[in-house]
Amino acid sequence: MSRILCAWSPNWAIANWRRRNRLKLAPPDAPFALLETTRAVRRLAAVNRAAAKLGLHAGQKATDATALVPDLTTDEADPEADAEALTALIDWCVRFSPAVAADAPGGLFLDITGVAHLWGDEAGLMADFRDRLRANSLPFRLAIADTPGAAWALAHFGADGIIAPPGEQAGLLKPLPPAALRLDPEAAAQIGRLGLRRLEQIIALPRAPLARRFGAETLERLDQALGRSAEALRFRRPPTPWLARLALVEPISTPEDMARVTEDVTTKLCTRLEAESHGARRFEIAFHRVDGKAFPITIGLSLAGRDARRIARLFQPRLETVDPGFGIECVTLAAYDVEVTSSRQGRIDADLAVTVEDGLAPLIDRLVNRLGPERVWRAAPVESHVPELSVGRAPVLGAPPSGAAAWDRETPRPVRLFRRPEPVEDVTALLPDDPPLQFRWRGRLHRVRRAEGPERVGEEWWKRGIDEISVSHVRDYYRVEDAEGARFWLFRAGLYGGSDAPPKWWLHGLFG
Repeated sequence: MSRILCAWSPNWAIANWRRRNRLKLAPPDAPFALLETTRAVRRLAAVNRAAAKLGLHAGQKATDATALVPDLTTDEADPEADAEALTALIDWCVRFSPAVAADAPGGLFLDITGVAHLWGDEAGLMADFRDRLRANSLPFRLAIADTPGAAWALAHFGADGIIAPPGEQAGLLKPLPPAALRLDPEAAAQIGRLGLRRLEQIIALPRAPLARRFGAETLERLDQALGRSAEALRFRRPPTPWLARLALVEPISTPEDMARVTEDVTTKLCTRLEAESHGARRFEIAFHRVDGKAFPITIGLSLAGRDARRIARLFQPRLETVDPGFGIECVTLAAYDVEVTSSRQGRIDADLAVTVEDGLAPLIDRLVNRLGPERVWRAAPVESHVPELSVGRAPVLGAPPSGAAAWDRETPRPVRLFRRPEPVEDVTALLPDDPPLQFRWRGRLHRVRRAEGPERVGEEWWKRGIDEISVSHVRDYYRVEDAEGARFWLFRAGLYGGSDAPPKWWLHGLFG
C-alpha cells in the first residue's frame, strides 16, 4: 500500500516573496499583497494574513483593495520565480523521498512508501520535514494518507499534521467539504447550493445520479480520494527503487571529503546491484547542502555496469562543479536504466583476459561523460537509398535493436562521408556516362587510374511536388582511384543533354 505525504503552503507566493526580498520586508503584522495584471486590470494575486483579516482576497481589484485598506503595501507578483522556487524545493525534498511531484502553485506530493522507518515512523519523518521547512521560513500544512487525493484533502481542509492510518482515510474525509475533492470551483459551489456540505453526504448518494448531475470528474475525484481508482503523479524524477543515501554527521566541503563520500555511496548502491545481479546504464549523484540546495551530477555507461570504483572515477572530474557553500549534509545516488546482467565467470582465466567491460567500455564512458553523448557515436545503417540519409548515429557499444538494417555489401559506401558534398572542377569525362579521367579538388589535380560505376541514385520523388521533380536531382556515383592510390567517391548531378542546367560534379566521400 502506498503512503503519500502532501505538503501545502496556504500562501506560497507571499512566503517566496519574503525569502527573495529580505532587505525590504514589510512588518509581518502590516497588510501586504502581490499584484498581477489580468486582462488589463490590476488585481491582487496573493495577500498575507493581516490583509486577509481586513477583508482582502486574491482576485480582488487593486483599486477596491486600496480603497478598503489605504495603508496596503504592495509589490509585483512573479509567478515564474514562484515556480522555480517550488522546483528547487522538490529537488531539496529528495532527502526525504526519491519520488516528489509538484502540486502547483504551492504544494507538493512525496511518496514516502518504504522510507518512513529511516525516521522511526511517519510521525518522525513529518516532524523532521516540518522543522526543516520552518527553519527556512516556509510555512506548510502537512498530511499523510494512502492516496494523493486523500492527503490533499486533509492538508487543505483537515487538521494540520494529521496522519490517516492505513485503510482508514474514508472516516477522516467524511466531515470535509466538497471542495476537498479538488473539484472545479463552480462545481463545488453548485454542490454546496444543493445542501451537500460534507463528503459523507456525497459518498452516500447513488453513483449513477451523482455522475449525471455533477459530471464524471466528481465521481473520479471521489474514487481517487477513497482509493477505489489509481491516480498517477508526475514525479520530477522517475521513481527508481535503486537508491542509496548517506546522511553525514558533520557537513563536509573539501574536495577530498566529497570524493570519499562519492566512493562510499557508490559502493553502497553497487553492492546491492551486484547482490541482485543487476547493472545500470545511468547514475545520478546529488549533493545536498545545509541551505537546502542540491547539486546533481549525472554520468552514463555504454554498457550496464556496477563497478563501484569505475563509476566513482567517472564522477571525479565533475566534483569541482559542486559549490559546497556552508557544507554538504546529505548525498544520494540513484541508478536508472537498470537491467539484469550476468554475474557468472565466463572462463577460468577470466582475470587474465581483457574483456569488453575492462577494455573498450571504460574508454568510451570517459569520452562520453567528458565530451557529451552527441560527440561519441558509431555509424549505423538506415533504410534509405539516398547516401546522406542512409547513415544514422548509434551508441558505440551494445547490441543493435532487433530488426535493424544491415550494411549493403553490394553498394559499398566510403569510410568518410562528407556532411555536404564538395564541388570539384576541371572534370574531364567522356560523354555520356563514362567516369572522369581527371578532376581538381581543393586546388589539387587528380588523374584517375581506376574507376567503377556509375551507380545511379534518384531523389525521393514522393516527398516533392510533381512540378519540383527534375533530372538535375539524379546522381551518378563513381568510385575512382587516382595515380597515387587515393580513392574517392564522386557523383555527377544531372544528365547531359537535358533541358535543365548542365550537370555538375561533386565529391561526396573518401574511401579508406
